[in-house]
Amino acid sequence: MKMRDQYTCPLELTHDITRGKWKPMILWQLAKGPASLSQLVKDIQGITQKMLLEHLNDLMEFNIVEKTSFEGYPLKVEYRLSERGKKLYEAVEIMQNVGIQLMQEHGMEDFLRMRGFIE
Repeated sequence: MKMRDQYTCPLELTHDITRGKWKPMILWQLAKGPASLSQLVKDIQGITQKMLLEHLNDLMEFNIVEKTSFEGYPLKVEYRLSERGKKLYEAVEIMQNVGIQLMQEHGMEDFLRMRGFIE
């Protein structure tokens, strides 16, 4: 993702970095701990490997996500949140909690229980 020359405020830049359907979900999954590309594809239903790689590269460009490659065969690569990514995740967690509240208000407790968001 290319940073624009002008922004109206810093929030606009942060929005550019995290916008879209998948980036908040990537941050949510990586907040659980380091994960391989295949694990992220499995955990984020509906995302393609190509799309995931594009978003991971965007997030790495702004030091939100870090990548570690391990020696050996087969090649092993893990992604994890950087310190900046952990800070940004705090905002994602707030958005998640608002979503949980809204789903509860609309009778979606069974879905939330099935997915492990509530007991």
